Amino acid sequence: MDLNGHSGEMTVFVRVAQEGSLSAAARALGLTPSAISRIIARTEARIGTRLLIRTTRAITLTAEGEAYLRGARRILADIAEVEDAITDQGVPRGRLRVSASQAHGRLTIVPLVAAFSARYPAIVVDLMLSDEIVDILGGEADVALRFGTLADSPLTARRVGETGSVILASPAYLARHGTPQQPEDLLTHNCLRFNFRRANPEWPFRRDGQDFTLKVSGSLEGNSGEVLSQLARLGAGITRIGTFSVQADLDSGALVPLLEEYNPGDREPIHAVFVGGAAMPARVRAFVDFLVEYHGNPVAPQD
Repeated sequence: MDLNGHSGEMTVFVRVAQEGSLSAAARALGLTPSAISRIIARTEARIGTRLLIRTTRAITLTAEGEAYLRGARRILADIAEVEDAITDQGVPRGRLRVSASQAHGRLTIVPLVAAFSARYPAIVVDLMLSDEIVDILGGEADVALRFGTLADSPLTARRVGETGSVILASPAYLARHGTPQQPEDLLTHNCLRFNFRRANPEWPFRRDGQDFTLKVSGSLEGNSGEVLSQLARLGAGITRIGTFSVQADLDSGALVPLLEEYNPGDREPIHAVFVGGAAMPARVRAFVDFLVEYHGNPVAPQD
């Protein structure tokens, strides 16, 4: 690795931020911790500001460090894209970073990634499953799968599918606490909800053609559909989550759908989000086209 140029310094800085320590970054890059420390110090001296705050326990980025990290990721991605384009010869190649939620990723995206990789062996797919929202413009991912209405942004989005939601509980919970017969009955039940900021505390219903919502509450919250479905299977309460993530539990009877006659039938769109435009790498275009074609198929496509 050429550590004398700015791109080399950026590579080191990005790795330190990713690993969270100088020693871990040194191992990943095949360098010594002292060499990593000198490179970071040289970068900070050249820029004229501190980028990292180092303690005995952890490394924290300053506000300037966060800005430098976002820019460094973009620049390194651009360099990789240019190099890939020169050697491309019409075949999509290079590293493709894909972000998906835990449940959706495990149930839908992982099988598709396996099939995609078989079709495009020159593309290295780096799949990250997390319910945290990644910063695509900041270079944290190339493509992200996102549910629901999207906020305005300079990113490009293509709809790849949709999902409905279902209210459910385990037979054991219902045996102990009774089965709600109408939406208002939920006000006396332990309702398991999402804990992230964009989650709506109100659940939607439809009665006699009229839509309305109820603000439910409970003693447990979670950051993913998998967490809430597991809590529901354990008899902890009633939850409302995407049907796709619990279809197997519904089929087996481990979870029981509730209040379906009041289900408003709302559908949540699923989008692939990415940086579009004429300079979009061929690997990104190939993956998004693949998602649009095959997303939601119960059997992964075979070539």
